[in-house]
Amino acid sequence: MGGSPLRLVMTTAGTNKALKKGRAAEGQASLPGLVSKADPSNTEAVAIENESGESGPLAERVRPHSLEEMAGQTHLVGPEKLLARAIFADRVPSFILWGPPGCGKTTLARIVAEHTRARFVPFNAVLGGVPELRAIVAQAKTAKLGGERTILFVDEIHRFNRAQQDAFLPHVEDGTITLIGATTENPSFAVNAPLLSRCKVFRLSALTEQDLCTILERALSSDRGLSGQLTADPDALSTLAKIADGDARRALTTLEVTADEIRRKGKSHIAKSDVEEAAGHKTLLYDKAGEEHYNVVSAFIKSMRGSDPDAAVYWMMRMLDAGDDPLFVLRRMIIFASEDIGNADPRALEIALACDAAFRRLGMPEGMYPLAHACIYLASAPKSNAVNAAWHAAKEAVLKHGTLPVPMKLRNAVTKLMKEEGYGQGYRYAHNEENGVAMGETYLPEELVGERYYHPTERGYEKTIAERLRRIRGETS
Repeated sequence: MGGSPLRLVMTTAGTNKALKKGRAAEGQASLPGLVSKADPSNTEAVAIENESGESGPLAERVRPHSLEEMAGQTHLVGPEKLLARAIFADRVPSFILWGPPGCGKTTLARIVAEHTRARFVPFNAVLGGVPELRAIVAQAKTAKLGGERTILFVDEIHRFNRAQQDAFLPHVEDGTITLIGATTENPSFAVNAPLLSRCKVFRLSALTEQDLCTILERALSSDRGLSGQLTADPDALSTLAKIADGDARRALTTLEVTADEIRRKGKSHIAKSDVEEAAGHKTLLYDKAGEEHYNVVSAFIKSMRGSDPDAAVYWMMRMLDAGDDPLFVLRRMIIFASEDIGNADPRALEIALACDAAFRRLGMPEGMYPLAHACIYLASAPKSNAVNAAWHAAKEAVLKHGTLPVPMKLRNAVTKLMKEEGYGQGYRYAHNEENGVAMGETYLPEELVGERYYHPTERGYEKTIAERLRRIRGETS
């Protein structure tokens, strides 16, 4: 995987001041926006070159330099895969890397830079613009005359507008430059159709928890990382991986913060609690000022929940008589209508909202009528906290499992590329099914199929909902 020495050109807005110093030592004309990686006068370029040193962030120091070092993305860089073969053969086509943050897009581009005989020009779409691109193209044309290829890596290519993308489209088409783009956005929407048609799209996945644990273990032991100075419990690494949610950069940054804190305490071993502390996962305290006020508010809510309209209207009047803002009382009742009544009486939320609208129109003192009306209705209505329990259970599942992929059958295939990726295949349109229900169909991520978050009660209208769901699920009553 060797080749001639890497020639890397750094192009960012931050290096423009160093550009004027040019490349006289190489006998080349100075080009605005271009800086040799080897130019010691450019401190930003030198810092990037020293990515394996100890002065840079941990995520940069341990960045893989070869496909063998990469964790994850085996569907792209595994043995005999298209992208891996292209890199090994130094026949890299124009392509776009599409994936979430921290999944390896920039790393793959750097690996191409390490193993290609072409000139490799990194470019950031946020920091650069069309003038810099024109300078790159001009130098690429000169290089092409000498038989040398130019690979342009555009990070965050979705930041370019259509006109900016058009600036290098013809040069991709005629082979002056080979484009490698990186984006977190769907290329169907973020990249010009003419440009997209000339590029292969490689989709990267969020890294798995095991991938991230592997990366973290290497960072702990690698000479480019923490050099074996610290050890960590397996559940500490697992917690780091969960917090990172598929993002290697986030995982390594949190590890680095944790390691700094551990060293400060004079310790050499990382436990799960150390990770949680460094990540800021602490329970926040609330202000207890005005205790009596909150005692009365608590009594008001609990009286409505306990279906005692007499106590509820009493405590409401205590609050208003003490000078509480009626809008605060209204807000509490709107929340209560969903939190403690929910689908046991769907009209409760309508009543609370109508009360809010009526009060804002009437003001005081006439506004007391809708306030009392809503308070008594809510207290007298059948109660259910099933809605409250459902969203809390769903939130817990999200926190536990992270961003699980949307099943392909549920994705909206609005472009040719998305259809080719399998979006929408196998989806059953409910309105075409008997009784408007696709019996036996599942809609949760594959890992969560069969989970139940909403458990309707047998009270009020929710009993009707429960009966219907049992029929849909094929359950016996």
